[in-house]
Amino acid sequence: MQIQRFLLDTSALLALRDDEPGAERVAQVLGLTAQGKARSFGCFVTLMEVLYRVWRDESESSGRLAYLQCLALPIEWRHESEPLLLRAAEIKARHQLSLADAWIAASAVESGAILLHKDPEFTALRVAQEVLPFKTSPRL
Repeated sequence: MQIQRFLLDTSALLALRDDEPGAERVAQVLGLTAQGKARSFGCFVTLMEVLYRVWRDESESSGRLAYLQCLALPIEWRHESEPLLLRAAEIKARHQLSLADAWIAASAVESGAILLHKDPEFTALRVAQEVLPFKTSPRL
């Protein structure tokens, strides 16, 4: 039996950090990874996104701590390589999505992983994916 592979998008890691809807699922995937029952991957761009978003929204020290916490997770980080660059360029050329999301989607494809996210930009892609729940706003 082949173990499942997951690529955790920035939105998944921030959901876990901020205890947003979907945090339980991200924790479950990471728990399975720690037990050797799954493999989790991340894209180098996600590290930058976590760092700058938390830094911008909270403080530099909080951003740096969030970055270090990501590195401590049982995630195999995919870094820039020619095959990854070519796949990201192909995805970016064919779809309306951000440059960061093209790298992240390419990392999922190159890892043979299910893209775990809550980013609507990914839903149009022909990539294996699992969409996490979004925050719900109270009804007025």
